[in-house]
Amino acid sequence: MSSFDYDLFVIGAGSGGVRAARLAAQTGARVAIAEEYRVGGTCVIRGCVPKKFMVYASEFPEEIALAQGYGWTAELGAFDWARFKATKDAEISRLSGIYAANLAKAGVQLINARAQFVDSHTLELPSQGRRLTAAKILIATGGRPVVPTALPGHEHGLTSNEVFHLEQAPKSILVIGGGYIAIEFACVFKGLGVETTLAYRGPKLLRGFDEEVREHVTEAVVENGLHLRLNAEPMGIEKTEAGLVCHFAHGEDLTVEAVLFATGRAPYVEGLGLEHAGVALTPKGAIAVDAFSRTSTPHIFAVGDVTDRINLTPVAIREAAAFAATEFQHRPTRFDHLDVASAVFSQPEVATVGLSEEEAVERFGEIEIFVTRFRPMKSLFAGKPDRVLMKLVVQKATNKVVGCHMVGPGAAEIIQMAAIAVKAGLTKRDWDETCAVHPTMAEEFVTLKDARPWRSETKA
Repeated sequence: MSSFDYDLFVIGAGSGGVRAARLAAQTGARVAIAEEYRVGGTCVIRGCVPKKFMVYASEFPEEIALAQGYGWTAELGAFDWARFKATKDAEISRLSGIYAANLAKAGVQLINARAQFVDSHTLELPSQGRRLTAAKILIATGGRPVVPTALPGHEHGLTSNEVFHLEQAPKSILVIGGGYIAIEFACVFKGLGVETTLAYRGPKLLRGFDEEVREHVTEAVVENGLHLRLNAEPMGIEKTEAGLVCHFAHGEDLTVEAVLFATGRAPYVEGLGLEHAGVALTPKGAIAVDAFSRTSTPHIFAVGDVTDRINLTPVAIREAAAFAATEFQHRPTRFDHLDVASAVFSQPEVATVGLSEEEAVERFGEIEIFVTRFRPMKSLFAGKPDRVLMKLVVQKATNKVVGCHMVGPGAAEIIQMAAIAVKAGLTKRDWDETCAVHPTMAEEFVTLKDARPWRSETKA
């Protein structure tokens, strides 16, 4: 019998921490997990799940407009924020309860408290006034929103943590940021009837994505009625009787009822006492780990957003499963971080897997690009100006499809299946030999025939 209180102690009961704890406990290990807030983590409590409910709610005005274009006498009533919030909160509580119940079924002890290191094997629970020890420790504390504290008046703004708890929708909102969280929330509030402005200090949205995708999305959100300010640097936020006044570097002020900061996320490592356990951080402040999620202290591990590898819930779950297989099932396992698909639930939707055109040129030199832009059948009939972008990036020497990108309705659903082909290393010939399903948007991916030259320079 081990001299430690637990064989495994997990800090953080989000998707990654819960998965690791359950799998380890199922091997007979003595496992405990500590959570300072609510079981379920960012994804379930204040991220993917509640945000997707908001996305769904915000899409109905467009569906009503499409229905009218198809001959329906349809009208959109007022949006009842309070009713939506109550239903959303009840569903989040239900899901959190399921996570807690599954931990209990697996034999994991759930501790509702913050845990911090005393030394590499000892953890303290300050709120409970006690200490405990563990042979192995897994850190799965995720990330937190970054607030630009150097910005005067930043205390008047919201983050993605607080936005889900608003008692009523603001009449107007300024979303500051240009990444996927910023564009998602901007599109949500715009769809819910809120006068919405998205301000970003750069020239195009979604930095890090394929340049052609960035251009397409930037143009599309403006066409859909979102107020967009690019190259706009906030200089301060002032609270006045008229509302919150945001001052920009270019001199044009904007007065709104609410300001939402979507200026990135950072690994949540504050207050963990990592220095007492010898756990090293990367230059960007994430917990440094190897391919097996092991930190600089051999018996301490970390998975998920706190490691800042790929900050996606399914990735955290896979990293956690690999950790449990390695450490408790005697099956050394690494999660392969290559070709992980992702989606941005903006309007229009964005989905991608593999390399961008710019990344492929840098890696392979010789590539081929296959692109199509078209008006989708559903909205075309209703007289809508929407346009879909679909793109394949092909390594010329091997004919392998190394990147797949889409902007348009159902992009996330389509990219999930396309990711299988990209991950498997299928060639463009394999895609071409796959018979189309007609009439669909997805068929365009298997009917792309003419390559175009790749761009010679990466645009800023």
